[in-house]
Amino acid sequence: MAWNNVLCIYYSRTGHTRKAMEEISQALGAELVELRDGVDRSGWGGWLRCGVDATKKTVKPVKFQSKFPLMDYRLVIVGSPVWAGRCSSVVRSFLKQHGGELRNAAFLLTRGSENKSEKVFQQMDLYTPCGHRTSVSLRPGSVGYTFWQTQFLQDVQDFLSDS
Repeated sequence: MAWNNVLCIYYSRTGHTRKAMEEISQALGAELVELRDGVDRSGWGGWLRCGVDATKKTVKPVKFQSKFPLMDYRLVIVGSPVWAGRCSSVVRSFLKQHGGELRNAAFLLTRGSENKSEKVFQQMDLYTPCGHRTSVSLRPGSVGYTFWQTQFLQDVQDFLSDS
């Protein structure tokens, strides 16, 4: 089923968040947009820069191109990797700059550890007055990945059907 007024927007350094958001956007028939901040985050130096930026809560202007203004989407699904126990600085920048434009938000995190990092959702809510309607924390390669992704899709579809 296609949910046309849904935007999936994300940042991905390693490709894990990109893959998860591609799967979500395809299942929903939603628009998919990648965030960019112009910072080289490749290799070990980029990995280190990501951790420092997350810890210092560094923000830089982000660039993205969506078909419609953010406030026109029924739901914006924001995808971020977890960096040092926080959302990526790229996503934080996006939320600080544009979080007030979101009518409804849902969050998707990808993480490398067993810790679900659910406190990151509360951090992201600080920049989105609407709060989030549903969320999921996925660990690529884990046994529960497909289950939690499917549950998230069902929660999104339920929200869209009710609104």
